[in-house]
Amino acid sequence: MGISLSGRSFLTLLDYSPEEIRYLLGLSAEFKRMKRVGTPHAYLAGKQIVLLFEKTSTRTRCSFEVAARDLGMGVTFLDPGSSQMGKKESLADTAKVLGRLFDGIEYRGYQQSVVEDLAKYSGVPVWNGLTDDFHPTQMLADILTVQEEFGDVRGRKLTFFGDARNNVANSLMVVCAKLGMRFCACGPKELWPKEELIEKCQNVAAKTGAQLEFTDDPLQGAKDCDVLYTDIWLSMGEPDELWAKRIGLLQKYQVNRQLLEAAKDTAIFLHCLPAFHDRNTTVGEEIYQKFGLEAMEVNDDVFLGSQARQFDQAENRMHTIKAVMYATLK
Repeated sequence: MGISLSGRSFLTLLDYSPEEIRYLLGLSAEFKRMKRVGTPHAYLAGKQIVLLFEKTSTRTRCSFEVAARDLGMGVTFLDPGSSQMGKKESLADTAKVLGRLFDGIEYRGYQQSVVEDLAKYSGVPVWNGLTDDFHPTQMLADILTVQEEFGDVRGRKLTFFGDARNNVANSLMVVCAKLGMRFCACGPKELWPKEELIEKCQNVAAKTGAQLEFTDDPLQGAKDCDVLYTDIWLSMGEPDELWAKRIGLLQKYQVNRQLLEAAKDTAIFLHCLPAFHDRNTTVGEEIYQKFGLEAMEVNDDVFLGSQARQFDQAENRMHTIKAVMYATLK
């Protein structure tokens, strides 16, 4: 019997089986092919979705909007100033109203409990565009990019360098465990994933053959690595006052030529973006003026190099989000 995800919400990949994740990846690849050759695929014409953004984003918003329109759907965008959710109207009441008006809801914000409550009360599929705990749509784009490079991802080593307890690192550990990969969290011990999530992923890994590794040695993290992955050192919503502490903790985990050369010759670099790889941003210039750093989590040598795949990865957000919406709404 074929896989059906109709009516399901997409809150964390912990809720999805390896077979279901592979189904979504296959569907993503097919949608990418259709987009490339210009095959129309407005399969969800007449449906309407709403995007709830408490955190700003370039890739997530654009990916959802373009993907939804390619599928023939209407899109409504609500930023924090456009909704009364949590202010003059309870989250539950807002969810019930939106569920009467829309066929699907995307949420990008802070607490995981918010996206879970939207799914609980709305009665329609809800998609997690990012919370403090998880970033599942990003993971599908990441793994699709790895598949495009290597084919079968089983046994491939992916190392996350930096703050390994943030939402991206959490989700990478989950998806690697689900798909039988080698996941390595490489950063200071105080920023390793929480024990509760590690235990859940270890239980998954025992069934899939995945391996989980944890190290505070960057060269050990890069050894035998197929994918070097990093993220900004200060997550959205965290106070700027933390920059000095994070730089002190994470500076030695910058992905640079030394780390790339310690990995496999065929290794690729991934970053969920935006990236502080130069001084060509307001924040980048401020960091240079305060701390003398030309780059932070990755330098230009790697970011602009031949092994970098972050822009393929960014494009793949659209194709994988399209697959999630189609699979849960069809």
